[in-house]
Formats: sequence, C-alpha cells, structure tokens
Amino acid sequence: MAKIISFVNQKGGVGKTTTATNLATALAATGYRVLLIDNDPQGNTSTGYGITGESRQKNLYQVLIGEESLENCIVKTGLKFLDMVTSNVDLAAAEVEMIHLQKPQFILKHKITNILGAYDYILIDCPPSLGMLTINALTASTSLIVPLQCEFFALEGLKHLLETFKLIKNTLNPELIINGIILTMYDKRNRLTEQVDADVRACLGDLVYKTVIPRNVKVSEAPSYGKPVLLYDTHCSGSNAYIDFAKEFLAQEAQIKNYIKQKVS
Repeated sequence: MAKIISFVNQKGGVGKTTTATNLATALAATGYRVLLIDNDPQGNTSTGYGITGESRQKNLYQVLIGEESLENCIVKTGLKFLDMVTSNVDLAAAEVEMIHLQKPQFILKHKITNILGAYDYILIDCPPSLGMLTINALTASTSLIVPLQCEFFALEGLKHLLETFKLIKNTLNPELIINGIILTMYDKRNRLTEQVDADVRACLGDLVYKTVIPRNVKVSEAPSYGKPVLLYDTHCSGSNAYIDFAKEFLAQEAQIKNYIKQKVS
C-alpha cells in the first residue's frame, strides 16, 4: 500500500513544489513507483515537468468535484515509474464547490483508495494556504513534510502549521505524522540563516532533517525548462542536496519499517 505524503506550508515560495518534484524524481529513479499530485491551482508542479495545458484537460479539479475518477486523470511524466495528476487554475473553484458536497474533508482520501496498490509513494504538493485543498491532502495522507525557508518569519508560520497539524490529527486523521522539516534556500553567508537553523533544531530536534537545501541558480532555472533540477543539472549543488535529502528520507523510511516489524513481532 502506498505511503501518502503531503508537502505543506501556508507560506508561498518556500520550496514545496521544488522539494516534492525532486523527491518524486529521486524515488522514481531508485525504482519506487510514484504518483505526484499537483494540489495547487497555480499548477507549478505540472509546469515543472513540462506538462502542457492540453495534457491537463482531465485534472484534479474534475476528480474533487466528482466528474472524473483519479485513475482517469493520471498522466505520464516521461520518467519511468513516475506518474502525475495535474492541475490548473480551475482547481481554485474546488475550494468553494467541495463545501457543498458530503464530508468534503474526505473527498481526496476516498478518491485515492482505488490506486493505493499501484504505487509505493503518493506525493501531494499543496497550495500556500490551509484551506479545503490542504485539509483534503492532510486527511488523505499518512504523513507530511514541511519545507521551511530560512527567514525571519519562518518560526511564526511553523507554529500555525503545527497547530493545524494537531487539529487535523485530533479530528480527521489520527494516524497522521510529521516525517520532518526540511530547511530550504539555505545561505551560509547569512547570519539569519544560521540563527533560524539553530532555533528550529533547538525547538524540534530530530524532526528537522540534517540535509539542507542551498540557494542555487540551477534550482530556480530548472522549472522554466520543464524539468526538476535533478534532471536539469545533475551535478549542481541543488541537485546534490536533493540527492542527500532522498537518501536521508529513505534511511528514515527503513527505520520506520524496522520499528513496525519489531512492534508486530
């Protein structure tokens, strides 16, 4: 059964899409079957893989309002083992339309049920808000990853996000856990970066990944070429960081599996 991971932060421009696409790419390159769901009306995840508007005619919006099954909206990315459900600006209307449907918080969870056996990982890139789209993703997920930009307001935003996580866990999804927090746009020359790093690790300890993602021009350029940075420039510092992050993520997954086996036995 697939593990479902949402990439969440209510602030935009912190690296959610970049982190989701590059982890998806790394996992697929390792041989895992991955489905990447673009749960953001901006559609940046879809653009980041070069998927054109014509190929997005069946997308997540139709799934959430009940016009299409999730299976019918899956498209190929061109990378073996990696599929995608795209989105476009129509998805913004789903925030309003879902409210009038029965149990709107669980719509995505129910839609995903039929494909859980087809993938090892389902990664959901969420919009920069804590509205109905994000609530659907968190309700459907087994865990979440929080990309956190190294800036002054990072901790304040993180506090609100953790409160939302607790609310979802207590009311809608008791199995939800936090995989970890990944620090992005890391600039060693900036004293504020080091301070945010120290503060987050002091507060949250092992929840913070050891790997950090540096500021890197190639990471910013890659989406305009319709590629994740891991495919655009394999040897740049951004790619190296995402490779290290994927390794750390998979090591964490192995630890979780061993823990579950011990509990069962």
